[in-house]
Amino acid sequence: MTAIEVDRLRRTLPDDDAHPYRSGAWRPQSTEWRVDDVEVIEGAIPDDLEGLYARNTENPLHEAITAYHPFDGDGMVHAIRFGGGRASYRNRFVRTTGLIAEQKAGASLWAGLAENPNRAVRTDGFTARGAMKDASSTDLVVHGGEILTSFWQCGELYRLDPDGLETLGPTRWDGWFPPEGVSAHTKVDEATGELVFFNYSKVAPYLHFGVVDRAGRLVHYTPVPLPGPRLPHDIAITEQFVVLNDLPMHWDEDLLTRGVHAVRMHDQPTRLAIVPRRGTADDVQWFEADPTYVLHWTNAYEDGDEVVLEGFHQGAPQPKPAVDDEMWMFRYLALDWMETRLHRWRLNRRTGVCTEERMRDDFTEFGIINGRYTGRPHRYVWAAQGEPGWFLFNGFVRHDTKTGADDVLRLPEGVFGSEVGVAPKADATAEDDVYIVTLTTDVAGDRSECWILDGRRISDGPIARLRLPERISSGTHSAWAPATALR
Repeated sequence: MTAIEVDRLRRTLPDDDAHPYRSGAWRPQSTEWRVDDVEVIEGAIPDDLEGLYARNTENPLHEAITAYHPFDGDGMVHAIRFGGGRASYRNRFVRTTGLIAEQKAGASLWAGLAENPNRAVRTDGFTARGAMKDASSTDLVVHGGEILTSFWQCGELYRLDPDGLETLGPTRWDGWFPPEGVSAHTKVDEATGELVFFNYSKVAPYLHFGVVDRAGRLVHYTPVPLPGPRLPHDIAITEQFVVLNDLPMHWDEDLLTRGVHAVRMHDQPTRLAIVPRRGTADDVQWFEADPTYVLHWTNAYEDGDEVVLEGFHQGAPQPKPAVDDEMWMFRYLALDWMETRLHRWRLNRRTGVCTEERMRDDFTEFGIINGRYTGRPHRYVWAAQGEPGWFLFNGFVRHDTKTGADDVLRLPEGVFGSEVGVAPKADATAEDDVYIVTLTTDVAGDRSECWILDGRRISDGPIARLRLPERISSGTHSAWAPATALR
């Protein structure tokens, strides 16, 4: 394997950094690599695996102004392209406006999530909170033949070339982009080629959603008024509808009037909205459910009069820190602290009633389905297990939502994985006839690999292991795109 160094960005973090989310499995990189023929160290790459697996990563380069939060790091995309039994690898930073400015300054300029915005050098951020750097480091999808990266508190959709990962600039639809930005997570409907997005802000109407067609034209954009500023993180789609949410964990509105962005769990129900994809505020139907917070929905689909919504219900949306735990600010990101369990909500459009059921007792999150079933009835979810007390993935589970059976792969001690890509086999006729792709970080071995698993038997372990040129940082979200979806 020949690894070519493409670029090395300016980095001012100490080599002996002890921050828990800038060391160990979260140790960031500053080097960008290109490998045209990735070395297979075990097994073989399936000949019918054709497409792109891409993963976004928070990857800081400079010390925070006062306190670093793991959501503050700059976006870095890792991508592996498969075809003909071979694979190539690239990793590149997303050249956001913020990254370019901080590279020039050699220091952090914007205040992060855990910092007082008044301490920032620059306050011109493009986010829902305002005065934060849009790092474009959270999610990514492939639409219109390009990778689109996004930021969790709204921002630009940065366009990346899927071959070399060069940043092509921010997305514009006929020269326009929502002034509120776009949040993670956008949804791509593989059947129609549509991209459905949403955004939120601190001013009325507080929430919008829109639709971009297969050719990249904005075909719909509408407000969905809320009673106040909220913090939705994800949406779901069916064949006909968009499912939006008004969840009871959001900014304290009294403090917000004084410029303080404090998140609180409020004494309010969960509210879920169904609206047609081309609907307006007049078409929204709201449902009430038990209070919770949901970071990620796995899917939604129509079943007669009902819209079935599935995702990860949090039993403890705002965990109570232990008095003697100095790391509580970071531990609250752990799945066991949030108590994230697979859950189902049934929204009956005729009666207006929501019924719900817990689908699992174990803690999992970051669930991915076969993309061909987005918005359609699905059966399988491939989800991550969490390292107790930490935002790290130490295993994977294939949930069978019909039978309740689980197939589990536990990673070796000290090895952590990434949100998976679900790659349907070329001649697949069944939903679970897929390959599962993930990236691993082995802290003790100081190496990273790409693993390919059989989607039906992930517990068997990898059918192929590929060597990456450098140990990579843990990250957030991933996407799989078939070869036909690439430019």
